[in-house]
Amino acid sequence: MSDARTILKKSLRLLALMTTAAFSLTAPLPGNCVRAQAGREFEATLVLHADQPKGTINRNLYGQFAEHLGRVIYDGLWVGEDSPIPNTRGIRNDVIEALKKLNIPVLRWPGGCFADEYHWRDGIGPRAKRPMRLNTWWGNVIETNAFGTHEFMDLCELIGADAYVGGNVASGTPQEMEEWIEYMTSDSNSTLANLRRQNGREKPWKVPYLAVGNENWGCGGNMRAEYYTDVYRRYSTFVKDYSGNHITRIASGASDRNYGWTEVLMSQAAKQMQGLSLHYYTLPTGDWNKKGSATQFGEDGWHATLARTLLMDEFIQKHSAIMDKYDPQKRVGLMVDEWGTWYDNEPGTNLGMLYQQNGIRDAVVAGINLNIFNRHSDRVQMANIAQMVNVLQSMILTNKERMIVTPTYHVFEMYKVHQGATLIPVEVTAPDYTLSGTSSGASVPSLHASASRDKAGKLHISIVNLDPNRSAQVSMKIVGAVVGNITGRVLTAPSMNTVNTFDNPDAVGPAPFRGFKVQGNQVTLILPSKSVVVLEM
Repeated sequence: MSDARTILKKSLRLLALMTTAAFSLTAPLPGNCVRAQAGREFEATLVLHADQPKGTINRNLYGQFAEHLGRVIYDGLWVGEDSPIPNTRGIRNDVIEALKKLNIPVLRWPGGCFADEYHWRDGIGPRAKRPMRLNTWWGNVIETNAFGTHEFMDLCELIGADAYVGGNVASGTPQEMEEWIEYMTSDSNSTLANLRRQNGREKPWKVPYLAVGNENWGCGGNMRAEYYTDVYRRYSTFVKDYSGNHITRIASGASDRNYGWTEVLMSQAAKQMQGLSLHYYTLPTGDWNKKGSATQFGEDGWHATLARTLLMDEFIQKHSAIMDKYDPQKRVGLMVDEWGTWYDNEPGTNLGMLYQQNGIRDAVVAGINLNIFNRHSDRVQMANIAQMVNVLQSMILTNKERMIVTPTYHVFEMYKVHQGATLIPVEVTAPDYTLSGTSSGASVPSLHASASRDKAGKLHISIVNLDPNRSAQVSMKIVGAVVGNITGRVLTAPSMNTVNTFDNPDAVGPAPFRGFKVQGNQVTLILPSKSVVVLEM
Protein backbone atom coordinates (compact mmCIF):
# COMPACT_ATOMS: atom_id res chain seq x y z
CA MET A 1 0.00 0.00 0.00
CA SER A 2 2.80 2.42 0.86
CA ASP A 3 4.42 1.68 -2.53
CA ALA A 4 1.12 2.44 -4.28
CA ARG A 5 0.83 5.77 -2.40
CA THR A 6 4.40 6.67 -3.40
CA ILE A 7 3.73 5.90 -7.05
CA LEU A 8 0.49 7.92 -6.91
CA LYS A 9 2.26 10.93 -5.37
CA LYS A 10 5.01 10.83 -8.01
CA SER A 11 2.43 10.59 -10.78
CA LEU A 12 0.55 13.62 -9.44
CA ARG A 13 3.77 15.65 -9.18
CA LEU A 14 4.70 14.68 -12.76
CA LEU A 15 1.21 15.68 -13.97
CA ALA A 16 1.56 19.04 -12.22
CA LEU A 17 4.95 19.66 -13.82
CA MET A 18 3.61 18.77 -17.26
CA THR A 19 0.64 21.10 -16.78
CA THR A 20 2.93 23.95 -15.69
CA ALA A 21 5.23 23.35 -18.66
CA ALA A 22 2.30 23.30 -21.08
CA PHE A 23 0.97 26.54 -19.60
CA SER A 24 4.35 28.26 -19.86
CA LEU A 25 4.55 27.38 -23.57
CA THR A 26 1.15 28.86 -24.35
CA ALA A 27 1.05 31.82 -21.96
CA PRO A 28 0.81 35.23 -23.68
CA LEU A 29 3.96 37.33 -24.04
CA PRO A 30 4.30 41.09 -23.51
CA GLY A 31 2.26 43.03 -26.04
CA ASN A 32 -0.52 40.40 -26.05
CA CYS A 33 1.41 38.36 -28.63
CA VAL A 34 0.63 34.73 -29.21
CA ARG A 35 3.44 32.22 -29.59
CA ALA A 36 3.66 30.55 -32.99
CA GLN A 37 3.02 26.83 -32.41
CA ALA A 38 5.40 26.82 -29.44
CA GLY A 39 7.37 23.69 -28.78
CA ARG A 40 6.57 22.00 -32.11
CA GLU A 41 8.87 21.03 -34.92
CA PHE A 42 8.23 22.16 -38.48
CA GLU A 43 9.27 20.47 -41.71
CA ALA A 44 11.10 22.09 -44.61
CA THR A 45 12.99 21.18 -47.77
CA LEU A 46 16.15 22.61 -49.33
CA VAL A 47 17.48 21.93 -52.82
CA LEU A 48 21.06 22.91 -53.66
CA HIS A 49 21.63 23.27 -57.39
CA ALA A 50 25.35 22.54 -57.53
CA ASP A 51 24.88 21.98 -61.26
CA GLN A 52 23.86 25.64 -61.77
CA PRO A 53 26.77 27.74 -60.42
CA LYS A 54 26.36 31.50 -60.60
CA GLY A 55 28.92 34.30 -60.28
CA THR A 56 31.52 34.93 -57.61
CA ILE A 57 30.51 36.17 -54.16
CA ASN A 58 32.65 39.27 -53.71
CA ARG A 59 34.63 38.94 -50.49
CA ASN A 60 33.91 42.63 -49.83
CA LEU A 61 30.36 41.66 -48.81
CA TYR A 62 31.97 40.86 -45.44
CA GLY A 63 33.35 44.35 -44.90
CA GLN A 64 33.44 46.41 -41.73
CA PHE A 65 32.95 50.06 -40.73
CA ALA A 66 34.85 52.13 -38.15
CA GLU A 67 33.65 55.70 -37.66
CA HIS A 68 34.86 58.33 -35.22
CA LEU A 69 31.75 57.68 -33.15
CA GLY A 70 31.39 56.64 -29.53
CA ARG A 71 34.12 54.18 -28.52
CA VAL A 72 34.77 52.60 -31.91
CA ILE A 73 38.14 54.29 -32.37
CA TYR A 74 39.21 55.44 -28.93
CA ASP A 75 39.14 52.59 -26.36
CA GLY A 76 37.84 50.17 -28.97
CA LEU A 77 40.69 50.20 -31.47
CA TRP A 78 43.15 52.85 -30.29
CA VAL A 79 44.58 53.04 -26.76
CA GLY A 80 47.87 54.79 -27.54
CA GLU A 81 51.42 53.55 -27.40
CA ASP A 82 51.80 54.37 -23.69
CA SER A 83 48.72 52.40 -22.61
CA PRO A 84 49.11 49.51 -20.14
CA ILE A 85 46.75 47.61 -22.45
CA PRO A 86 48.99 45.53 -24.77
CA ASN A 87 49.13 47.23 -28.15
CA THR A 88 50.98 47.48 -31.43
CA ARG A 89 51.84 51.10 -32.18
CA GLY A 90 48.80 52.15 -30.14
CA ILE A 91 46.27 49.66 -31.56
CA ARG A 92 44.91 47.05 -29.14
CA ASN A 93 46.49 43.62 -29.61
CA ASP A 94 43.42 41.69 -28.41
CA VAL A 95 41.22 43.46 -30.93
CA ILE A 96 43.76 42.97 -33.73
CA GLU A 97 43.90 39.22 -33.08
CA ALA A 98 40.11 38.88 -32.93
CA LEU A 99 39.63 40.83 -36.17
CA LYS A 100 42.28 38.85 -38.04
CA LYS A 101 40.22 35.69 -37.51
CA LEU A 102 37.38 37.18 -39.57
CA ASN A 103 39.44 37.64 -42.76
CA ILE A 104 38.08 41.19 -43.01
CA PRO A 105 38.33 42.20 -46.68
CA VAL A 106 37.69 45.94 -46.47
CA LEU A 107 37.39 48.58 -43.75
CA ARG A 108 35.46 51.85 -44.17
CA TRP A 109 36.71 55.00 -42.36
CA PRO A 110 36.41 57.77 -40.99
CA GLY A 111 32.63 57.89 -41.42
CA GLY A 112 29.68 58.15 -41.73
CA CYS A 113 28.45 61.61 -40.93
CA PHE A 114 31.86 62.32 -39.40
CA ALA A 115 33.53 62.03 -42.82
CA ASP A 116 31.88 65.19 -44.12
CA GLU A 117 33.39 67.29 -41.36
CA TYR A 118 36.78 65.52 -41.30
CA HIS A 119 39.84 67.35 -42.63
CA TRP A 120 42.66 64.91 -43.22
CA ARG A 121 45.49 67.31 -42.38
CA ASP A 122 44.22 67.36 -38.77
CA GLY A 123 45.26 63.71 -38.43
CA ILE A 124 48.87 63.70 -39.65
CA GLY A 125 52.19 64.72 -38.12
CA PRO A 126 53.24 64.58 -34.45
CA ARG A 127 50.19 63.68 -32.34
CA ALA A 128 51.00 66.29 -29.70
CA LYS A 129 50.61 68.99 -32.35
CA ARG A 130 47.39 67.74 -33.90
CA PRO A 131 44.39 70.06 -33.39
CA MET A 132 41.59 69.22 -30.96
CA ARG A 133 38.16 69.43 -32.58
CA LEU A 134 34.59 68.98 -31.40
CA ASN A 135 32.86 65.95 -32.83
CA THR A 136 29.59 67.77 -33.44
CA TRP A 137 27.84 64.73 -34.91
CA TRP A 138 28.47 62.30 -32.10
CA GLY A 139 28.16 63.57 -28.56
CA ASN A 140 30.12 66.83 -28.89
CA VAL A 141 33.14 65.04 -27.46
CA ILE A 142 36.69 66.19 -28.15
CA GLU A 143 38.28 64.58 -31.18
CA THR A 144 42.01 64.47 -30.48
CA ASN A 145 42.92 63.33 -34.01
CA ALA A 146 45.37 60.87 -32.43
CA PHE A 147 43.98 58.29 -34.87
CA GLY A 148 44.46 59.64 -38.37
CA THR A 149 45.54 58.49 -41.81
CA HIS A 150 48.75 56.73 -40.77
CA GLU A 151 47.08 54.96 -37.85
CA PHE A 152 44.15 53.84 -39.99
CA MET A 153 46.36 52.49 -42.75
CA ASP A 154 48.48 50.73 -40.12
CA LEU A 155 45.33 49.06 -38.76
CA CYS A 156 44.34 47.92 -42.25
CA GLU A 157 47.75 46.33 -42.76
CA LEU A 158 47.68 44.68 -39.33
CA ILE A 159 44.33 42.95 -39.99
CA GLY A 160 44.84 42.41 -43.73
CA ALA A 161 41.97 44.64 -44.91
CA ASP A 162 41.75 46.98 -47.91
CA ALA A 163 41.18 50.65 -47.16
CA TYR A 164 37.85 52.30 -47.98
CA VAL A 165 38.21 56.03 -47.29
CA GLY A 166 35.35 58.52 -47.02
CA GLY A 167 36.02 61.84 -48.71
CA ASN A 168 34.70 65.13 -47.33
CA VAL A 169 32.23 66.68 -49.77
CA ALA A 170 29.95 68.72 -47.50
CA SER A 171 32.59 70.89 -45.79
CA GLY A 172 35.69 70.09 -47.86
CA THR A 173 36.86 71.05 -51.34
CA PRO A 174 37.79 69.04 -54.42
CA GLN A 175 41.36 70.19 -53.90
CA GLU A 176 41.42 68.82 -50.33
CA MET A 177 40.20 65.44 -51.52
CA GLU A 178 42.63 65.34 -54.42
CA GLU A 179 45.57 66.22 -52.19
CA TRP A 180 44.65 63.56 -49.63
CA ILE A 181 44.71 60.91 -52.36
CA GLU A 182 48.08 62.14 -53.60
CA TYR A 183 49.44 62.16 -50.03
CA MET A 184 48.38 58.53 -49.52
CA THR A 185 49.07 56.94 -52.89
CA SER A 186 51.71 58.87 -54.85
CA ASP A 187 55.26 57.52 -55.19
CA SER A 188 56.49 60.72 -56.85
CA ASN A 189 58.85 63.39 -55.59
CA SER A 190 55.97 65.80 -55.01
CA THR A 191 55.62 67.95 -51.90
CA LEU A 192 52.69 65.88 -50.67
CA ALA A 193 54.39 62.53 -51.21
CA ASN A 194 57.46 63.84 -49.40
CA LEU A 195 55.26 65.08 -46.55
CA ARG A 196 54.02 61.51 -46.13
CA ARG A 197 57.62 60.30 -46.05
CA GLN A 198 58.48 62.98 -43.50
CA ASN A 199 55.62 61.67 -41.34
CA GLY A 200 57.06 58.16 -41.34
CA ARG A 201 55.73 56.31 -44.39
CA GLU A 202 58.19 55.87 -47.24
CA LYS A 203 56.12 53.72 -49.63
CA PRO A 204 52.68 54.87 -50.76
CA TRP A 205 49.63 52.94 -49.62
CA LYS A 206 47.06 51.29 -51.82
CA VAL A 207 43.62 52.87 -51.44
CA PRO A 208 41.24 50.79 -53.60
CA TYR A 209 37.97 52.50 -52.57
CA LEU A 210 36.92 56.10 -51.98
CA ALA A 211 33.45 57.44 -51.18
CA VAL A 212 32.66 60.85 -52.63
CA GLY A 213 30.64 62.03 -49.63
CA ASN A 214 28.22 60.26 -47.29
CA GLU A 215 24.45 60.51 -46.93
CA ASN A 216 24.49 63.79 -48.83
CA TRP A 217 20.69 63.74 -48.76
CA GLY A 218 20.99 64.19 -44.96
CA CYS A 219 23.96 64.77 -42.65
CA GLY A 220 26.23 65.21 -45.67
CA GLY A 221 24.65 68.50 -46.69
CA ASN A 222 20.86 68.02 -47.06
CA MET A 223 21.29 68.10 -50.83
CA ARG A 224 18.75 67.38 -53.53
CA ALA A 225 19.57 64.45 -55.79
CA GLU A 226 20.05 66.74 -58.76
CA TYR A 227 22.43 68.99 -56.85
CA TYR A 228 24.46 66.12 -55.40
CA THR A 229 24.75 64.58 -58.86
CA ASP A 230 26.54 67.71 -60.08
CA VAL A 231 28.66 67.79 -56.92
CA TYR A 232 29.61 64.15 -57.42
CA ARG A 233 30.57 64.71 -61.05
CA ARG A 234 32.74 67.66 -60.05
CA TYR A 235 34.53 66.00 -57.10
CA SER A 236 35.02 62.64 -58.80
CA THR A 237 36.86 64.42 -61.62
CA PHE A 238 39.66 65.14 -59.16
CA VAL A 239 39.86 61.61 -57.73
CA LYS A 240 43.11 60.67 -59.46
CA ASP A 241 44.98 57.37 -59.75
CA TYR A 242 48.65 57.70 -58.78
CA SER A 243 51.58 55.28 -59.03
CA GLY A 244 49.55 52.27 -60.12
CA ASN A 245 46.84 52.72 -57.48
CA HIS A 246 43.36 52.34 -58.94
CA ILE A 247 40.44 53.85 -57.01
CA THR A 248 36.86 52.61 -57.20
CA ARG A 249 34.80 55.80 -56.96
CA ILE A 250 31.65 55.33 -54.89
CA ALA A 251 28.79 57.81 -55.03
CA SER A 252 26.63 58.59 -52.00
CA GLY A 253 23.49 56.59 -52.64
CA ALA A 254 20.05 56.28 -51.14
CA SER A 255 18.63 55.25 -47.81
CA ASP A 256 16.18 52.31 -47.87
CA ARG A 257 13.29 53.14 -50.26
CA ASN A 258 14.50 56.47 -51.69
CA TYR A 259 14.35 55.17 -55.25
CA GLY A 260 14.16 58.66 -56.77
CA TRP A 261 17.70 59.37 -55.57
CA THR A 262 19.02 56.28 -57.37
CA GLU A 263 17.10 57.18 -60.54
CA VAL A 264 18.64 60.65 -60.72
CA LEU A 265 22.20 59.54 -59.98
CA MET A 266 22.18 56.60 -62.35
CA SER A 267 20.60 58.58 -65.18
CA GLN A 268 23.02 61.49 -64.88
CA ALA A 269 26.27 60.19 -63.37
CA ALA A 270 26.54 56.42 -63.91
CA LYS A 271 29.45 56.89 -66.33
CA GLN A 272 31.48 58.69 -63.66
CA MET A 273 31.02 56.10 -60.88
CA GLN A 274 32.05 52.53 -60.18
CA GLY A 275 29.90 52.13 -57.07
CA LEU A 276 26.69 53.48 -55.52
CA SER A 277 26.03 53.13 -51.80
CA LEU A 278 22.84 52.03 -50.04
CA HIS A 279 22.10 52.42 -46.33
CA TYR A 280 19.47 50.54 -44.35
CA TYR A 281 19.23 49.92 -40.60
CA THR A 282 16.96 47.41 -38.87
CA LEU A 283 14.82 49.07 -36.19
CA PRO A 284 12.50 46.73 -34.27
CA THR A 285 9.78 49.37 -34.05
CA GLY A 286 10.47 51.29 -37.25
CA ASP A 287 10.37 54.47 -35.11
CA TRP A 288 13.61 56.45 -34.87
CA ASN A 289 12.42 58.16 -31.69
CA LYS A 290 11.83 54.89 -29.85
CA LYS A 291 13.68 52.11 -31.56
CA GLY A 292 13.37 49.44 -28.88
CA SER A 293 15.74 47.72 -26.47
CA ALA A 294 18.61 45.42 -27.44
CA THR A 295 17.87 43.08 -24.52
CA GLN A 296 14.43 43.78 -23.04
CA PHE A 297 11.94 42.50 -25.59
CA GLY A 298 9.38 39.76 -26.09
CA GLU A 299 8.55 37.66 -29.10
CA ASP A 300 6.84 40.63 -30.72
CA GLY A 301 10.19 42.47 -30.71
CA TRP A 302 11.92 39.39 -32.09
CA HIS A 303 9.45 38.91 -34.93
CA ALA A 304 9.22 42.61 -35.86
CA THR A 305 13.02 42.88 -36.03
CA LEU A 306 13.27 39.96 -38.45
CA ALA A 307 10.38 41.24 -40.58
CA ARG A 308 12.10 44.60 -40.94
CA THR A 309 15.56 43.22 -41.63
CA LEU A 310 14.12 41.11 -44.47
CA LEU A 311 13.15 44.36 -46.22
CA MET A 312 16.80 44.56 -47.24
CA ASP A 313 16.02 42.06 -50.01
CA GLU A 314 13.24 44.26 -51.39
CA PHE A 315 15.38 47.40 -51.31
CA ILE A 316 18.26 45.70 -53.10
CA GLN A 317 15.96 44.30 -55.77
CA LYS A 318 14.26 47.63 -56.47
CA HIS A 319 17.43 49.74 -56.47
CA SER A 320 19.10 47.11 -58.66
CA ALA A 321 16.23 47.28 -61.15
CA ILE A 322 16.78 51.03 -61.52
CA MET A 323 20.53 50.50 -61.90
CA ASP A 324 19.90 47.84 -64.54
CA LYS A 325 18.14 50.41 -66.75
CA TYR A 326 21.26 52.55 -66.99
CA ASP A 327 23.90 49.89 -66.38
CA PRO A 328 22.70 46.55 -67.80
CA GLN A 329 26.27 45.19 -67.75
CA LYS A 330 26.31 45.68 -63.96
CA ARG A 331 29.55 47.65 -64.12
CA VAL A 332 28.47 49.82 -61.15
CA GLY A 333 28.44 47.93 -57.88
CA LEU A 334 25.75 48.43 -55.25
CA MET A 335 27.63 49.03 -52.00
CA VAL A 336 25.57 48.47 -48.85
CA ASP A 337 28.15 50.28 -46.76
CA GLU A 338 25.93 50.82 -43.71
CA TRP A 339 23.62 48.13 -42.35
CA GLY A 340 22.74 46.41 -39.09
CA THR A 341 20.47 46.66 -36.07
CA TRP A 342 19.92 49.98 -34.33
CA TYR A 343 18.36 49.99 -30.87
CA ASP A 344 17.96 52.52 -28.09
CA ASN A 345 21.23 53.21 -26.27
CA GLU A 346 22.08 51.03 -23.31
CA PRO A 347 20.76 52.78 -20.15
CA GLY A 348 23.29 55.11 -18.55
CA THR A 349 25.38 55.67 -21.68
CA ASN A 350 25.92 58.86 -23.70
CA LEU A 351 23.17 59.17 -26.30
CA GLY A 352 25.74 60.23 -28.89
CA MET A 353 27.83 57.09 -28.36
CA LEU A 354 25.32 54.56 -29.80
CA TYR A 355 26.49 51.78 -27.50
CA GLN A 356 24.18 48.76 -27.52
CA GLN A 357 24.28 45.11 -26.56
CA ASN A 358 24.29 42.34 -29.10
CA GLY A 359 22.64 38.94 -28.76
CA ILE A 360 21.34 35.89 -30.57
CA ARG A 361 18.68 38.06 -32.25
CA ASP A 362 21.49 40.09 -33.84
CA ALA A 363 23.23 36.90 -34.94
CA VAL A 364 20.07 35.82 -36.75
CA VAL A 365 19.80 39.29 -38.34
CA ALA A 366 23.43 39.07 -39.48
CA GLY A 367 22.91 35.61 -40.99
CA ILE A 368 19.82 36.77 -42.90
CA ASN A 369 21.53 39.86 -44.33
CA LEU A 370 24.69 38.01 -45.35
CA ASN A 371 22.52 35.41 -47.10
CA ILE A 372 20.73 38.23 -48.93
CA PHE A 373 24.01 39.82 -50.03
CA ASN A 374 25.33 36.46 -51.23
CA ARG A 375 22.20 35.85 -53.27
CA HIS A 376 22.44 39.29 -54.92
CA SER A 377 26.18 39.16 -55.54
CA ASP A 378 25.68 39.89 -59.24
CA ARG A 379 24.97 43.53 -58.25
CA VAL A 380 25.97 43.89 -54.59
CA GLN A 381 29.76 44.19 -54.55
CA MET A 382 30.40 45.46 -51.01
CA ALA A 383 28.69 45.61 -47.62
CA ASN A 384 29.96 47.16 -44.38
CA ILE A 385 28.21 46.36 -41.12
CA ALA A 386 27.87 49.23 -38.64
CA GLN A 387 30.07 49.07 -36.70
CA MET A 388 33.26 47.22 -35.79
CA VAL A 389 33.64 47.86 -32.04
CA ASN A 390 31.38 49.21 -29.25
CA VAL A 391 28.80 50.87 -31.54
CA LEU A 392 25.53 49.52 -32.97
CA GLN A 393 25.77 45.91 -34.21
CA SER A 394 29.42 45.46 -33.37
CA MET A 395 31.78 42.52 -33.60
CA ILE A 396 33.53 43.36 -30.33
CA LEU A 397 32.81 45.05 -27.00
CA THR A 398 35.58 46.46 -24.82
CA ASN A 399 35.69 47.70 -21.24
CA LYS A 400 39.12 49.09 -20.40
CA GLU A 401 41.47 46.09 -20.55
CA ARG A 402 38.64 43.58 -21.06
CA MET A 403 37.30 42.46 -24.43
CA ILE A 404 34.54 40.11 -25.58
CA VAL A 405 33.25 39.09 -28.99
CA THR A 406 29.55 39.22 -29.82
CA PRO A 407 27.21 36.67 -31.43
CA THR A 408 27.43 38.75 -34.62
CA TYR A 409 31.20 38.23 -34.61
CA HIS A 410 30.63 34.48 -34.57
CA VAL A 411 28.32 34.66 -37.59
CA PHE A 412 30.94 36.58 -39.59
CA GLU A 413 33.56 34.03 -38.59
CA MET A 414 31.31 31.12 -39.61
CA TYR A 415 30.29 32.75 -42.91
CA LYS A 416 33.81 33.70 -44.04
CA VAL A 417 33.84 30.47 -46.09
CA HIS A 418 31.63 32.26 -48.64
CA GLN A 419 34.21 34.97 -49.38
CA GLY A 420 35.31 34.73 -53.01
CA ALA A 421 33.39 31.48 -53.55
CA THR A 422 30.96 30.64 -56.38
CA LEU A 423 27.29 31.21 -55.60
CA ILE A 424 25.16 28.05 -55.66
CA PRO A 425 21.39 28.55 -55.97
CA VAL A 426 19.25 27.24 -53.10
CA GLU A 427 15.51 26.58 -53.14
CA VAL A 428 13.88 26.81 -49.71
CA THR A 429 10.40 25.48 -49.02
CA ALA A 430 9.29 26.12 -45.46
CA PRO A 431 6.22 27.36 -43.59
CA ASP A 432 5.97 31.00 -42.60
CA TYR A 433 6.74 32.07 -39.06
CA THR A 434 3.67 34.10 -38.16
CA LEU A 435 2.86 35.98 -34.96
CA SER A 436 -0.33 37.89 -34.29
CA GLY A 437 -0.19 41.31 -32.69
CA THR A 438 3.27 42.30 -33.98
CA SER A 439 4.04 45.91 -34.81
CA SER A 440 5.31 44.89 -38.26
CA GLY A 441 2.14 42.97 -39.09
CA ALA A 442 3.97 40.57 -41.39
CA SER A 443 4.79 36.90 -41.74
CA VAL A 444 8.39 35.92 -42.27
CA PRO A 445 9.93 32.75 -43.69
CA SER A 446 10.94 30.33 -40.99
CA LEU A 447 14.17 29.42 -42.83
CA HIS A 448 16.66 31.52 -44.78
CA ALA A 449 19.71 30.17 -46.64
CA SER A 450 22.52 30.71 -49.13
CA ALA A 451 25.22 28.41 -50.50
CA SER A 452 28.54 28.51 -52.31
CA ARG A 453 31.35 26.30 -53.62
CA ASP A 454 34.93 27.27 -52.84
CA LYS A 455 38.00 26.82 -55.06
CA ALA A 456 38.74 23.46 -53.44
CA GLY A 457 35.32 22.19 -54.52
CA LYS A 458 33.75 22.18 -51.06
CA LEU A 459 30.09 23.15 -50.77
CA HIS A 460 29.04 25.44 -47.91
CA ILE A 461 25.47 26.20 -46.96
CA SER A 462 24.43 28.70 -44.31
CA ILE A 463 20.93 28.24 -42.89
CA VAL A 464 19.10 30.47 -40.42
CA ASN A 465 16.12 29.25 -38.40
CA LEU A 466 14.12 32.40 -37.66
CA ASP A 467 11.59 30.68 -35.41
CA PRO A 468 12.52 31.22 -31.75
CA ASN A 469 10.40 28.30 -30.52
CA ARG A 470 10.44 25.47 -33.05
CA SER A 471 13.23 23.33 -34.37
CA ALA A 472 13.22 22.47 -38.06
CA GLN A 473 13.38 19.03 -39.65
CA VAL A 474 14.92 19.75 -43.03
CA SER A 475 15.18 17.40 -45.99
CA MET A 476 18.04 18.67 -48.16
CA LYS A 477 18.81 17.43 -51.67
CA ILE A 478 22.04 18.22 -53.54
CA VAL A 479 21.70 18.22 -57.31
CA GLY A 480 24.83 17.88 -59.42
CA ALA A 481 27.27 16.87 -56.69
CA VAL A 482 28.13 13.78 -54.70
CA VAL A 483 27.92 14.30 -50.94
CA GLY A 484 31.06 13.27 -49.13
CA ASN A 485 31.99 14.08 -45.56
CA ILE A 486 29.85 16.65 -43.80
CA THR A 487 30.89 18.87 -40.91
CA GLY A 488 29.07 21.80 -39.42
CA ARG A 489 28.75 24.37 -36.70
CA VAL A 490 25.72 25.83 -35.01
CA LEU A 491 25.11 29.07 -33.14
CA THR A 492 22.07 29.21 -30.88
CA ALA A 493 21.09 30.24 -27.36
CA PRO A 494 18.72 29.25 -24.57
CA SER A 495 16.53 32.38 -24.96
CA MET A 496 15.77 35.15 -27.44
CA ASN A 497 17.47 37.67 -25.14
CA THR A 498 20.74 35.83 -24.54
CA VAL A 499 23.84 38.03 -24.93
CA ASN A 500 27.53 37.74 -24.17
CA THR A 501 28.69 39.83 -21.21
CA PHE A 502 32.03 40.55 -19.60
CA ASP A 503 31.04 38.22 -16.76
CA ASN A 504 29.71 35.53 -19.11
CA PRO A 505 31.56 36.04 -22.41
CA ASP A 506 30.69 32.63 -23.89
CA ALA A 507 26.93 32.55 -23.36
CA VAL A 508 26.50 32.51 -27.15
CA GLY A 509 29.20 30.74 -29.15
CA PRO A 510 29.47 28.24 -31.99
CA ALA A 511 29.43 24.51 -31.28
CA PRO A 512 29.89 21.44 -33.50
CA PHE A 513 26.71 20.55 -35.38
CA ARG A 514 25.91 16.86 -35.58
CA GLY A 515 22.17 16.96 -36.26
CA PHE A 516 22.33 15.43 -39.72
CA LYS A 517 22.02 12.09 -41.50
CA VAL A 518 23.21 11.32 -45.04
CA GLN A 519 21.59 8.91 -47.50
CA GLY A 520 23.03 9.24 -51.01
CA ASN A 521 22.57 12.82 -52.13
CA GLN A 522 19.84 13.36 -49.53
CA VAL A 523 20.65 14.93 -46.17
CA THR A 524 18.26 15.19 -43.23
CA LEU A 525 18.92 17.99 -40.73
CA ILE A 526 17.46 18.95 -37.37
CA LEU A 527 18.07 22.68 -36.86
CA PRO A 528 17.52 24.14 -33.38
CA SER A 529 15.19 27.09 -32.95
CA LYS A 530 16.71 30.61 -33.28
CA SER A 531 19.90 29.28 -34.80
CA VAL A 532 22.50 29.86 -37.48
CA VAL A 533 24.07 26.73 -38.99
CA VAL A 534 26.91 26.48 -41.51
CA LEU A 535 27.62 23.11 -43.16
CA GLU A 536 30.67 22.07 -45.17
CA MET A 537 30.25 19.22 -47.63
